[in-house]
Amino acid sequence: MDSQKIARINELYHKSRREGLTEEEKKEQAVLRYEYIQAMKSNLKSTLDSVLIQEADGTITELSKVRKDN
Repeated sequence: MDSQKIARINELYHKSRREGLTEEEKKEQAVLRYEYIQAMKSNLKSTLDSVLIQEADGTITELSKVRKDN
């Protein structure tokens, strides 16, 4: 998600607190928030998929394989 969309999310939030939003702005805000949440989920998943766990016996296991086994 680019910085312009994040700035727009913040702008709509502040406007909603000051004076309220039109129906069109509420829809835009909902779409932008959804996009933001999806981007955050994707980033978190990518980060977790790159985590390696060193077991007590010295072997290294990818976190994604540990999650699939459980």
